[in-house]
Amino acid sequence: MDTPLHHVVIVGSGFGGLFAAQAFAHAPVRVTLLSGTNHHLFQPLLYQVATGVLSSGEIAPPTRDVLKRQRNVRVLLGLVTHIDLDAREVTSTSPLGERRTSYDSIIVAAGAGQSYFGNDQFAQFAPGLKGLDDALEVRGRILGAFELAELSTDDATLDRLLTFVVVGAGATGVEMAGQIAELSRRTLPGTFRHIDPARTRIVVIDPVPQVLPGYSDKLSRAAADRLESLGVELWLGRKVVDVDEDGVVVEDADGTRTRLEAACKVWAAGVGASPLAAQLAEDSGAPTDRAGRIEVEDDCTLPGHPEVFVVGDLMTIKGYPWVAQLAMQSGTYAARAITRRVRGEEPAPPFRYRDKGMMATVARFHAVARIGRFETAGLFAWGLWLGVHLVYLIGFKNRVSTLMHWVVSFVGRSRSEQAATWQQVVGRNALRREGSPPLAAQPGTDPD
Repeated sequence: MDTPLHHVVIVGSGFGGLFAAQAFAHAPVRVTLLSGTNHHLFQPLLYQVATGVLSSGEIAPPTRDVLKRQRNVRVLLGLVTHIDLDAREVTSTSPLGERRTSYDSIIVAAGAGQSYFGNDQFAQFAPGLKGLDDALEVRGRILGAFELAELSTDDATLDRLLTFVVVGAGATGVEMAGQIAELSRRTLPGTFRHIDPARTRIVVIDPVPQVLPGYSDKLSRAAADRLESLGVELWLGRKVVDVDEDGVVVEDADGTRTRLEAACKVWAAGVGASPLAAQLAEDSGAPTDRAGRIEVEDDCTLPGHPEVFVVGDLMTIKGYPWVAQLAMQSGTYAARAITRRVRGEEPAPPFRYRDKGMMATVARFHAVARIGRFETAGLFAWGLWLGVHLVYLIGFKNRVSTLMHWVVSFVGRSRSEQAATWQQVVGRNALRREGSPPLAAQPGTDPD
């Protein structure tokens, strides 16, 4: 009688989950990948979907299509809600109900969600940018603001509609602000008759003292200078304390509060681990950090449970940064470690993250990049950014179409993805009010 193949369950189809699945290509295991979406999301380019540069399909290939030649992998739709460590069983939900899947080993790569620091009511008025639903809603809000501005008949309403607030001065906030500026100053002028889109006001708000925290002062200053040259206002050292339909309330360091009227707000601040991290930590007794990430062993396993690997945004280990490269490398490592066990080989050495640098694009022809000790800003950094992102996009077709859209948007002035419907905004808010989030929703665990 044949011995059943070792069964590995992978939770999540992001960078960690997909790279883990691909690393099992020639392993003597069977793999079940459970995800709340049917696609792998190239999250670093979500802001370009939100601002009309790229289509959703170019950054979100179907997971089944990516893995179709890998016969030992089965992909199932389902939002994982619980992992029973004692029974070695995963519970997932879908519109067809609840499903339980047993495992011999498991790789938990559920990723991170948006954190509003205990103010989840802000999501209705200031969506984050963590999934395709977010990007399409943001695009509807941005383009909808211009359409409504064309209809406005008084100056106060016009000013509110043409004021855009980006909360957060990290990479997502910087990239988002830069693209809104270019959309309003390069793409849209001449397409309206009543308004001048170039008069748009864009404000970036963050308690940090500089944009792109984590980058050097040199690169941070280069990014700030480029944003300010585009007309972006940087309200640094201030925090958003309230958000409603018509604007935000901002508090200075001395406690002074200012109200800023703005119809469109984008939340690019705060990242929290998936609720699965809290459940696993409680059941296993593993410690977590302030963002809710689990402190794993040196081999990325859950303390006391060597069959459970926690990778990517759900884990914290040796102070490694919360970036896509960490998810890719830890996912691949976990898969290879399991394969070695199944084959009876020596245990894998401790996980070691290899820092390949950091990059952020500010506007067309301008980015900042750090590779090792080498730092650069401007056109050369932008070229590096283009190359790296093309390499990591999944699929030849996606790379070609993405490159063509970049030519249209960055060399020319047009953007091919400017279609948006108000239903994308209204529908998601209706789901929020009913307490029925989309299947893919994975809200973050707010830091203490």
